[in-house]
Amino acid sequence: MDRPSYPFDVRSRDVWAIALPASVAFITEPIAGLVDITVIGRQGDAAMLGGVVLGALVFDFIFSLAYFLRIGTAGLTAQAVGARDPNDGLLHVARALGIAVIAAALMLVLQVPLLWLANLTMAPSAGVEVALRQYFEVRIWSAPFSLMNYALLGWFYGRAQARTGMVLQMLIHGINIPLSILFVMGLGWGPFGAALSTVIGQAVSCALGLMLLVRHFGGLGKLMPLLVPAELLHGHALNRMFGLSRDLMIRSMALMTTYAYFAAQGSRLGEVALSANAILLNFLMISGFFLDGIAQAGEQLCGKAVGANWRPAFDRAYSLSFRWGLVIALGLAVVWFAGGWLLIDFMTTSEPVRDYARGFLWIAALSPLTGMPAFVFDGILVGVTLNVVMRNGMVVALVFFLAAALVLQGLFGNLGLWAAIHLFFLARAGYYWQALERKRRGLFTA
Repeated sequence: MDRPSYPFDVRSRDVWAIALPASVAFITEPIAGLVDITVIGRQGDAAMLGGVVLGALVFDFIFSLAYFLRIGTAGLTAQAVGARDPNDGLLHVARALGIAVIAAALMLVLQVPLLWLANLTMAPSAGVEVALRQYFEVRIWSAPFSLMNYALLGWFYGRAQARTGMVLQMLIHGINIPLSILFVMGLGWGPFGAALSTVIGQAVSCALGLMLLVRHFGGLGKLMPLLVPAELLHGHALNRMFGLSRDLMIRSMALMTTYAYFAAQGSRLGEVALSANAILLNFLMISGFFLDGIAQAGEQLCGKAVGANWRPAFDRAYSLSFRWGLVIALGLAVVWFAGGWLLIDFMTTSEPVRDYARGFLWIAALSPLTGMPAFVFDGILVGVTLNVVMRNGMVVALVFFLAAALVLQGLFGNLGLWAAIHLFFLARAGYYWQALERKRRGLFTA
């Protein structure tokens, strides 16, 4: 039986209604990271800075394994909205919250082997290892709140409630940033203080997000009857979610393996190179979060179009996402080329780190241009839940990156490592483009 169609239009203002608040929200995340690195970096202790940098990367990797809770929930919710689901994708977010609680409990139970594995993989020096442990042992307690926040944000963004998502994400970092400054610079708590501020920010935002979810459905008394166990635990729905989760988890593992390998190679070049690369990597991350705003718009609008079974809206959202993505990428590249050195000097007082980072600023500044197509395709593929394409594309790009890094780093050192990152982005985008072109027609029924 053919699906019904629900026609709707997509305009530039529809894209920006989602992209602008999403970008504002996403940019607070690397800003919070910048603050943590800066308040530690300005203590003048390269080992302490290296420990916090590696600690943040470890949690980026660990939590990325559950990032499917956000992107998977967003795609499924967007399609539910397009298909006129009367409960606004409630079952999708309920399942995601349940998985979040279970996954966080496992992380807490396994925290000792996780720290051991981090030290084995990153091979930090003795001083860096001490700071890493201090940071890790506190930050791990943010797991329940961070993972539930992923599920909640996926639901809000999937429903095109970008402003609510913005408020929740800004709240996390609006609490984290001043507390990090207070705990580290005011009280001298070092890595412990930087991690504690993150835990508190995540906890407060999670409490507010849950309250907003319950209020949307008129309170617990009205919400609970909607969570029918037979529907919540429906076999097909669970299989779809677990399949989506599995593929997105593999995708996230491949992505974070790329960044972990990059950081590990920097660590092996010494504390100065590690710290400089960490600072420059924030240029890439900041660019990514700006571009993620456009990707978020593509995700919601393309997912809604698939749910509504209306290809004209999909084609228009696809086109506008790339058009505005290019504009943003060009603007970011200009900003980094012209003024990136100011951010480097602000983030660290160490002259060797400053000098080393300035030497590689130009290649880090190219990241918005090489990364834009991959970021936008990520959003579109999430929205239409082509999770197998995302998984396979990321794995192929990871293999390509490792091969390129092995050759180019051997020839050109740190410059070759940065070149391999750019090739990783381009390989990923190329795979996504050709796969989506083959599958686009099958997303809709006549």
